[in-house]
Amino acid sequence: METHTALAEVKGGKASVWASTQTPFGVQGQVARALGFNTENVHVIAPFVGGGFGGKSASAQAVEAARLAKITGRPVQVAWSRAEEFFYDTFRPAAVVKITSGLDEAGRIVLWDYDVLFAGSDGADLFYDVPHHRAVSRGHWYGGGSEGHPFAVGPWRAPGTNTNTFARESQVDIMASKAGVDPLKFRLDHLSDRKMRGVLEAAAKAFKWSPARSPSGGGFGVACGIRSGAYVATMAEVQVDKASGEVQIKRVVCAQDMGLCINPHGAKLQVEGCVTMGLGYALAEEVRFDRGEILDLNFDTYDIPRFSWVPEIETVIVQDVNAAPQGGGEPAIICMGAVIANAIYDAVGVRLYQLPMTPERVREALRKV
Repeated sequence: METHTALAEVKGGKASVWASTQTPFGVQGQVARALGFNTENVHVIAPFVGGGFGGKSASAQAVEAARLAKITGRPVQVAWSRAEEFFYDTFRPAAVVKITSGLDEAGRIVLWDYDVLFAGSDGADLFYDVPHHRAVSRGHWYGGGSEGHPFAVGPWRAPGTNTNTFARESQVDIMASKAGVDPLKFRLDHLSDRKMRGVLEAAAKAFKWSPARSPSGGGFGVACGIRSGAYVATMAEVQVDKASGEVQIKRVVCAQDMGLCINPHGAKLQVEGCVTMGLGYALAEEVRFDRGEILDLNFDTYDIPRFSWVPEIETVIVQDVNAAPQGGGEPAIICMGAVIANAIYDAVGVRLYQLPMTPERVREALRKV
């Protein structure tokens, strides 16, 4: 959680840079271009990063330190204040997803037209069985580009897939409710994918899922998705305070198939970390702007998950010893927005279409009922 920092020394036509970064080779290229050096004359030393999660990818502070070191002829350390970090760093890209879908008289999905703006295509592909479907991605976020965004944007754990999973799994829940079918059954009825069926059934067994048409008043939600080759299904129980709009996550069960799981204990810790961090983007983490001014410059207004938010978490590792190992550091976070949105709908009958689902947005949705 330390602020972004770098130390640079330029001597004899060569540069040495110590930077807290997730992308040392990217920093090498950035510094070389900024100084007019060949890349082989830039040496980047990366100490332990600490918390990264995509936030230490742009590394503009390393370029700043290197340029100052070249100008002064002396070693220079740049340590951003928290306010500078919030202002100069990249932001998770804002995005809009538009979905048109349709059911036939038998309650089968027969149309799926998916259009995502500026989040990228990761996680946008449809794994449900739909005869007529397409997914179109417009704009991008990667490479620090600002296409469609007023500020520089960059990765935030499972970039793009969080947004697309929230949109897809919310829409599937809307369709299940319209069809009058339990949301788990509705998904399974549209799934021939063996791995996805496996994680959904494993999660349902551990959660002790009781079939019911949503909204049931119980506050139960389900969502699933794919990230880094791993299949994940999440179920959650929430409680909504209608007066305050506060959402309390009481219980989460996450089943994950990452092929051959080499280190089940390590995988379990990653799932628990993803679930906890996912509470942030689902319920609270938002940077506010006003005519180009950034209003959130520290963690007093930019809320990240607290220990008091953390629910009971149960992890189910679905082993597939005949499959190659897949990623485990990001998959479990992708469902948190959707599973909480679906559980809120099941609890109080209001649908949240925007993240984060702050108490103000929950209250506003309840007022419109």
